[in-house]
Amino acid sequence: QVQLVESGGGLVQAGGSLRLSCAASGFSFTRYAMAWFRQAPGKEREFVAAISQRTGSRPYADSVKGRFTFSKDNAKNTGILQMNNLKPEDTAVYYCAASSGVIMSQLRSQSAYPYWGQGTQVTVSS
Repeated sequence: QVQLVESGGGLVQAGGSLRLSCAASGFSFTRYAMAWFRQAPGKEREFVAAISQRTGSRPYADSVKGRFTFSKDNAKNTGILQMNNLKPEDTAVYYCAASSGVIMSQLRSQSAYPYWGQGTQVTVSS
């Protein structure tokens, strides 16, 4: 049974940092693409970052490029989203997602990921 559990969310001031973790179980971690999405109040869920299982490519949303870093700790079956220089507009519920077969052109697409975590709240105060 595939399971994804996010942690590390919280309240932080603008300019601060948070480290989100996504603990994965029930599947071969190294063979799955992983991604982070987020949903702010009143807005649609949007892509944040991903890691391709095929190439290791790591696309980022333009809004987070240079501030967020997504990595995988294969030994711990954990995906880590390091978020620096946070802004109030980063406030959202953050979700991790996984998929066994994602082609490069679909890495940013929610529909490519059948497995999702429950989400973790990130709030950035100004």
